[in-house]
Amino acid sequence: MTATIIDGKAIAEQVILKVKDRVSVLNEQGILPGLTVILVGDDPASQTYVGSKERTSTRLGMKSDVISRPSSLTEDELLALIDDLNQDHSVHGILVQLPLPKHMDEHKILQAIDPRKDVDGFHPLNVGKLLLGQQGFIPCTPFGIIQLLDYSAIEIEGKHAVIVGRSNIVGKPMGQLLLNRHATVTYTHSRTPDLAEFTKQADILIVATGQPSMITGEHIKPGAAVIDVGIHRNSDGRLSGDVDFASAKEVAGALTPVPGGVGPMTIAMLMENTCLSAERALRT
Repeated sequence: MTATIIDGKAIAEQVILKVKDRVSVLNEQGILPGLTVILVGDDPASQTYVGSKERTSTRLGMKSDVISRPSSLTEDELLALIDDLNQDHSVHGILVQLPLPKHMDEHKILQAIDPRKDVDGFHPLNVGKLLLGQQGFIPCTPFGIIQLLDYSAIEIEGKHAVIVGRSNIVGKPMGQLLLNRHATVTYTHSRTPDLAEFTKQADILIVATGQPSMITGEHIKPGAAVIDVGIHRNSDGRLSGDVDFASAKEVAGALTPVPGGVGPMTIAMLMENTCLSAERALRT
């Protein structure tokens, strides 16, 4: 068996084109959806990611601002900046690029963002709404994974989904999204004994551990859909994920590549959330 490769770039483009149409409708009503990204420090990976967000926003006809500050910025100064953006009606989405410098309390910073502008979906209010199945903002990477499954016609309801990883950004919200779609969900992580015993039961396997090639073909149920969230740069400069692609594609039924799988979807769903925020603001 050779897995069907899930083309995240192509699916993200479909999502973006739909968002672009919605942005055009807003533009006709005099609304320019605005996304502001705050970048603290000079982390190269963060700079690359922020640049991609800015280019996509501009392409869709959104107002895109990047506020860059040195790593010496104080926590109080960052909180004051967020408060200003909370009060700015031209800003519909606020995103603080992570990671932050070590002298800052990440949780305190994220909680300072107005939940109505929290397009990353990290505010406790939005997390709680996800848990309760209420309308809020969904974290972009899990949101994108659901779209990958849907666009690929991979059934969720009644399936056994196993998640490897328990982060607040991906693992935990991913499980809740799948549960809301009537999957049976099992959480596992790096300290789970006999990990393969669980992963080999998965109809849908989501891997977000941050450990290169942790999951191999031996961990995968034949025919399973495998979503690889990880991204790592090897010593030879090539990118790879948390799943060993070569062995996994011989067992899985569907598989996301790295790069070109989950990554493009994360940015696409950020655009979706920003557009949604502008639409909600128009209705209030």
